Amino acid sequence: MKAKSGFRNQEGKKEILDLYDSFIEQWKFPHEEQVVETRFGKTHLITAGDKECPPLILLHGTGMNSAMWLEEIRSYAKEYRVYAADIPGEPGKSDERQQSLKGKAYALWLSDVLDSLQIEKVILIGISLGAWLAVKFSIHYPEYVEKLVLIAPSGISPAKKSFLFTALYYGLLGEKGTEKLYIKINGGRKLPEKMMALQKLIKKGFRYRMEEIPIFRDDEIRRLSMPVALFAGGKDIMLHSYKTADRLRKLLPHSQINVLPREGHSITRLSAEIMSFLKGD
Repeated sequence: MKAKSGFRNQEGKKEILDLYDSFIEQWKFPHEEQVVETRFGKTHLITAGDKECPPLILLHGTGMNSAMWLEEIRSYAKEYRVYAADIPGEPGKSDERQQSLKGKAYALWLSDVLDSLQIEKVILIGISLGAWLAVKFSIHYPEYVEKLVLIAPSGISPAKKSFLFTALYYGLLGEKGTEKLYIKINGGRKLPEKMMALQKLIKKGFRYRMEEIPIFRDDEIRRLSMPVALFAGGKDIMLHSYKTADRLRKLLPHSQINVLPREGHSITRLSAEIMSFLKGD
């Protein structure tokens, strides 16, 4: 089946990417944008940090782009060479075609990115679908992965069926309903005004993935021999955080499990806790 664009039309794409560019422009610390070629087309990266520092890749969730890492990149860049990658098929600046989540497409994509950057060993930090992608890659290419950080990961336990009905209900309430839904996804906290504006533009101009995210088998998860840390929100309305934690604890006894009772699905500003894990504190 031919891969399709996630953008509804060129007008919606331009509105989303213009606002995305304004996020990047407001980052008042040294950074640059970079494009690398892969077998799935161009991949856009935001990079920061000393080129001699260990490489670290950030993978955003679905229906989002690397603007979500605004609060994180500056912190990580103090000790790492950071690459925030726009996942293909999402509302960012990489190739807009959505590849299937079945098979190895996204693992192959990330392998191409690392090869283009000449990275032999990397730290992966992913959230939601980005965490799923990080696990998928680590299962197929464990030799590349130094450490693995999973924030509200998809693919470890099934998604909550109730979320679909919650989203449909708030969708009937118009723009105010959209705002309330994103607040619930964010654990009950309001989003910054500009981030809420980006979410609304994405909802208007982008087709969210309808494909069910595959659940990893036990034998696949057991292949994750590298250091692994989980950060999940106790108030996540999309995923079963405690089931995710229990399954990883059982299958990966060496993993560090963190369930944050007051957090929702969109967990940000974890750089201090994650840096502590990465340093082995």
